[in-house]
This record gives sequence, structure tokens and C-alpha cells, in this order.
Amino acid sequence: MRSIYLILSMLFISGCSIVEMTDSSEKTALKKVGFIQQQLTLAEGGKLNYWQAGQGKTVLLIHGFGGTAVTSWQQVMLELVKDYQVIAADLAWFGDSVSEATPSLATQSQAVRQLIDALNVDKVNVVGISYGGFVTFDLMINEPKVAKAVLLASPGVLFSDADLEEMNQRFAVESATDIFVPKNATEMRRLLNGTFIDFPWYPAFIDDAIYAQYFAGYHHEKQALIDSLPADRDRVATTVSAALLPPSMLIWGERDQVFPLASGIQLATYLNAPIVVIPKGAHGLSNDYPEIISQAIKAFVQ
Repeated sequence: MRSIYLILSMLFISGCSIVEMTDSSEKTALKKVGFIQQQLTLAEGGKLNYWQAGQGKTVLLIHGFGGTAVTSWQQVMLELVKDYQVIAADLAWFGDSVSEATPSLATQSQAVRQLIDALNVDKVNVVGISYGGFVTFDLMINEPKVAKAVLLASPGVLFSDADLEEMNQRFAVESATDIFVPKNATEMRRLLNGTFIDFPWYPAFIDDAIYAQYFAGYHHEKQALIDSLPADRDRVATTVSAALLPPSMLIWGERDQVFPLASGIQLATYLNAPIVVIPKGAHGLSNDYPEIISQAIKAFVQ
């Protein structure tokens, strides 16, 4: 009984301490199985933070908008490292990464390409979720070391302006930046509720702490990333030939409110790729279904 009282007391001392404790605990679990946190100095200035561990084929994990390598992939990393060399990077302006280049999809993919070169591997299997899937799609075109690619809930070049407008309507906002670049904890909660299955309720002070830890920084750069994405999509579309892309697999949630399943089926047809549909799944697949995601990645890479 006393231990329960102590735990509850700790949980409600400070929202900030809860978030920091959770973040520290997740990173400690990664370190226990051999993950090392490292940083790559970028040619354009800045740094790319990444986690590395394991042996065998290389699997590179790329998170989505608002996430980090650890918050998006921790459970998947713990599973995949049993069989592969796993690399999980923070994209620029997320987590512990930052770039001095102009914010754009091209800047993100160029930074990741520098990481791939620095790793000195012959081939890499890239897994990207949501915005990270857009980065992955760019790498499929421009990085010859990509052997296979897995796209989670990410429609690539087929996401049209009409699709964008429909997404804004589903979230009752005027622009995509209102969804993905929240300006306060209330807007962050709207994003999380629309992304995950039954995202748990927290007291307001804990929401404030989550917002401060993961969403409060680099608003200008993040808004530029979202605003420039349609132009980046068009750039990629003019250079892509589906027949020349490396083999790919899609994973989608049946109830994705960000990029509906219809977008995934359309992309699977375009890429002539298999698609794994998770019943009742939403958008945050790597957090909601880490075991299913890990097994699907293993089966495809192997």
C-alpha cells in the first residue's frame, strides 16, 4: 500500500517530471540492449541525432511529424534489434536534430542520405511512417543504397490538393499546419486524439508538459516543412517512375483519419506493392501496434 501511495505521489508531483521520467526510462531500455545515441554533423550545418545497435541487415526507421526516433519507434527498435542493425534518426527540427538549411522535404532526405553514407553500409532497408514516409519515398528515388522500403500510413506523391482539403475538413481546421504544428497543449491534444487509438486522458498540466517537451520548439521551421510539402510532392512526382523504385510494402490502419485507407490502396496499386491493413487501426501504427509492425517489417526485409 505504501509503494502504491509513493507511485501516485510521484506521478502528480509535476507533469514535467512525469514526461522526463518516461523519456528517460524509454532511452534507458534502449541502452540496455545496446543502443548508442550518436550525432552526425551535417554538411549544411547542424546535427542529426540517431540511435544505433544490432547486427545484420540495416533497417533505418524514420518517424513522423511531431515525433522523434524514440517516441515513435522505441518498442519496434527493441524488437528489430534482435535480428538487424537498427538505425533510428531524429529528423531535423525534431528531437535532438537541427539543420541550418531551408526547411523542406529535400533537406530532410539529404540529411538522411548523409547518415546513410556515414554508416558505410552497402544496402539499407528504410521504414517511414506518415511524414517519415514522404522522406522514405524521396529516398526510394534518390538513394541507390535503398534495398527495400516500408511505408506506414503515408500516401506519397498521390496525396492531392483535394485530399489535403478533405483532411483539413476532418480536423475542422483551415490549413494542415493547424493540425501538425500545434501552438498550445489544446491543439496538441486534438492532434493526438486524431492520430492514436484512445489516446489516454491526462490532467491539463501533463498535457502542457508533453507539449513543452515535444511540440513547443522550432514552430517556424515546422510550419515551413508543412507549407512546402505540396511543392516537394510535385517535385518528386516529376522524377518518379514506379517501375524503377525498389520493392516496397505498405502498412495502413483501417480507421486512419489523417490519410484514409483509400489512399493506401491507391498507392499500393500504383507501386504494385502488398499492403497490410490493421483492423480498427488509426494513424499512429508504430505506437499502437508495435508487435504487428515489427513482424511485418521482419517478414518483408527477410
